[in-house]
Amino acid sequence: LLCLRHDEAVVSTQSTGEMCRTYLREIEHLYYKVDYKAGEDDGPESSRAKMDTLCKYIYRYDSTDRIRTRAMLCHIYHHALHNRWSEGRDLMLMSHLQQSISHADIPTKILHNRTMVQLGLCAFRKGLIQHAHTTLNEIQSSQKSKELLAQGLSTQRMSERNLEQEKIEKQRQIPFHMHINLELLEYSYLTCAMLLEVPHMAAHQFDQRKKLSRTFHYQLRNAEKSPLIGPPDSMREHLVAAAKAMMKADWKTCADTLLAHKIWSLMPRADEVKEMLRQKIKEESLRTYMFTYSACYDSISPLVLSRMFDLTNAQIHALISKMILNDELKASWDKPTDLLMLHRAESSKLQSLTKQTADKLTYVMDNTEKMLQQGTPFTSKGSAPSGLPWNSTWTNNMYINKSGGQGYSGNQGYSGGNQGYSGRHNYSNQGDRSGYQKRNYNSANNAGYNKRTGGNYNNSGYNNYNRKQNYSQSAY
Repeated sequence: LLCLRHDEAVVSTQSTGEMCRTYLREIEHLYYKVDYKAGEDDGPESSRAKMDTLCKYIYRYDSTDRIRTRAMLCHIYHHALHNRWSEGRDLMLMSHLQQSISHADIPTKILHNRTMVQLGLCAFRKGLIQHAHTTLNEIQSSQKSKELLAQGLSTQRMSERNLEQEKIEKQRQIPFHMHINLELLEYSYLTCAMLLEVPHMAAHQFDQRKKLSRTFHYQLRNAEKSPLIGPPDSMREHLVAAAKAMMKADWKTCADTLLAHKIWSLMPRADEVKEMLRQKIKEESLRTYMFTYSACYDSISPLVLSRMFDLTNAQIHALISKMILNDELKASWDKPTDLLMLHRAESSKLQSLTKQTADKLTYVMDNTEKMLQQGTPFTSKGSAPSGLPWNSTWTNNMYINKSGGQGYSGNQGYSGGNQGYSGRHNYSNQGDRSGYQKRNYNSANNAGYNKRTGGNYNNSGYNNYNRKQNYSQSAY
């Protein structure tokens, strides 16, 4: 009511800046509320029409980036809250907010995080599992969703802030009636990860480095450490039990276990979401079965798969054809017999391990060649050896005397301008990279020492020579 009265007063003065600020305040009181009549009656009195009117006025007349940014985020949030995925996604992409949000103030960043989470939940309700996982991954993988959404302070990080910072963060907290259920958010994200990761694990069972969701794998590892596995009780236990059933292509147990948790009752349109999840579980269980057991078949009838996974013949044909086109399954359809002919092109475990070893050796060889091309010094720590003169430099694995006198090369012994040493390829055992030989060096083998004297080399250079023996003037 106060906003409407202020609106009427501002209209009389014709101040667009004041109108934009007033409209933004009204938008912030409207964007998070669910309109249960949405879709049935989108007339001029609906929340959708009102949000469009207020936001479009701000888009047109606002001269400050902050008001326009917040109005756009609220507009996207309202679209996502009412399952208008296409409108919210297009508005987010056209606005390029993700490129400029890092320069915004903290309350606007919090609103952006809330909008992305709501957009991900909207994609999940629409059955767009890949989009939902991508949108929710950034918030959920940080393990700080409560702080990023301003819905509470983590007790584990109390020592990282003082009393003043804690007071400021408490002032930024979102009111309780605007909260997003964090448990429902986590369960939705892990469900998306399960539907994507389990078939992926079956397709790459010999290459566990390729992981789509580290959070999902973390939950699986924690469940394997448990000494006693009983009936699932918590949300994560339900998810792990469902994932293990899907690994065995047991879609009925997977669906019953996953959907048995009471958290789904908090999801808008819960019955539609459950039916969508049951259908997705059937499809992904079929993909997992084909990845796991295709090597055991020469041919298989789609009617058998239809009875196993409770899918129609057309759905079976569409799913397997898509796998063949994406080069995920080596098979072909035999039209006269209506059979799926499987080709044994999958590599064995020994072949997969050999390929992984070859890839690792290639990676090491490429890195070694790059180091040699860049002239990386052959020392234990990658730096110049100790004991160089003060007026010298170390470059390209070579010591250069700035005064034009002595010098040596780490790969070809010692060489100087007019004086110095001339040796036989790296005074070391079999040409290793230490630079000097640990044994005593006989001066009679090379020019540069007086034959009556001898030097004693060690790993750090020529520091431990016999002080009683003198160098010849022809050497230094």
